[in-house]
Amino acid sequence: MHVRAGGSRARERTRRQAQVREPSEALADDNARHLPVRAVIFDFNGTLSHDEPILCEIFCDLFAEYGRPLSAQEYFDELVGLSDPEIVRAWLGRDHPSVDEVIERRIERYKELVADGSSVPFPVREAVRYASERVPVAVVSGAAREEIEPVIAAAGLTARISTIVGAEDVANGKPDPAGYLRALALLHGGLNASDVVVFEDTEAGVASAKAAGMRCFAVLGTLRADRLAAADEIVPAIDVELMQRLLG
Repeated sequence: MHVRAGGSRARERTRRQAQVREPSEALADDNARHLPVRAVIFDFNGTLSHDEPILCEIFCDLFAEYGRPLSAQEYFDELVGLSDPEIVRAWLGRDHPSVDEVIERRIERYKELVADGSSVPFPVREAVRYASERVPVAVVSGAAREEIEPVIAAAGLTARISTIVGAEDVANGKPDPAGYLRALALLHGGLNASDVVVFEDTEAGVASAKAAGMRCFAVLGTLRADRLAAADEIVPAIDVELMQRLLG
């Protein structure tokens, strides 16, 4: 009961941050949709890298070893989109002595499985290349840099992404907006939050981007559309055609 409650609390916090906004805020968001896009930020897991099933399997295996079995349904219902520390603490307990150990083991297993960059689909690679030729491109993730950077390199995208904000770069993970605000500061160029379009695949990610004042496109695949309703727009996939619509 205690362990499951942790995951439920994390999801409830995300729901509160993604609640329906006041009419004035909705109008402001509608106006923002028509502003030029001056930067693009991608979430990593499940958005840039199609790897949420891989992460789910790793967490399920690890948590079983630590005596707290996790099902795929529970992972996608309660934990997906949160940072590694939040996932481990929500499921094993906030004061569990092996939090750091579990995260290290999770990262090592992940790197073994996706080091070849195959989790980044070709249409996504092409979309990133197209965007990077027109505006700055960044990645904001609850994952660690040591797992993000090798995948991006293997996919041939290192030179295309100017900024990476990983789990170690902020004190609080998604749905907190800290990661996106950090990326905004690093991108320079006098950007405002409303100049940025974010691509996300989870409730926590959408809530984080919106709390940072950015426009957010939710990508289907990880969660149902009804769980992504707080996004400005829901799209079936990331591809060059979508980037052409946004960036010209």
